[in-house]
Amino acid sequence: MADYIRIHPENPQEKAIDQVVKILKNGGLIIYPSDTVYGLGCDITNLKAMEKLARIKGVKLDKSQFSIVCNDLSHLSHYTLPIDNGTFRILKRALPGPFTFVMNASKNLPAAYKGKKTVGIRIPDHIVPQMIVEKLGNPIASTSIYDEDEIVEYTTDPELIYEKWDKLVDAVIDSGYGDNVASTIVDMTDGVEVLREGKGNIEDYL
Repeated sequence: MADYIRIHPENPQEKAIDQVVKILKNGGLIIYPSDTVYGLGCDITNLKAMEKLARIKGVKLDKSQFSIVCNDLSHLSHYTLPIDNGTFRILKRALPGPFTFVMNASKNLPAAYKGKKTVGIRIPDHIVPQMIVEKLGNPIASTSIYDEDEIVEYTTDPELIYEKWDKLVDAVIDSGYGDNVASTIVDMTDGVEVLREGKGNIEDYL
């Protein structure tokens, strides 16, 4: 069974963050809060954890499109190809925020991402994932957790999430109710193209 870890959404308990980071470093999968929906994630440098993440999502790892959750823009220069000043200004205005930006990938991505030409970058406007990534020392791979309900696309209640996922993951973080609108996906590889409308409106940052 997964650990059920309550973490305050504005003043996270350091001990609880450390507990989550330890689980990630041991190859565990976590469900965590964000500024949009609850996400499912693992350490991007742990290949076995990445393979488990892909199995749960029902995809092959080499076909997966897991985004990378960072805690600030400093990771960009490592995991993406150099970007122009105009693109950087948009990212700086929009992040942290409810966006996933698809960027041209560099060759520095971990083994699980090898061969991928693009990568989705997320910096949620939520202190809990920011602190987790900062303490872990590298980003986490992430995907949204969908609900099978025909009407409710995303489960917002962490207790209900735990009931469903407790045998599939290693920890569920409860930071209160999540949102039910996912991030807006914006392709920045060649201009600005919205691939999926979500919580964020990119027009506000252009």
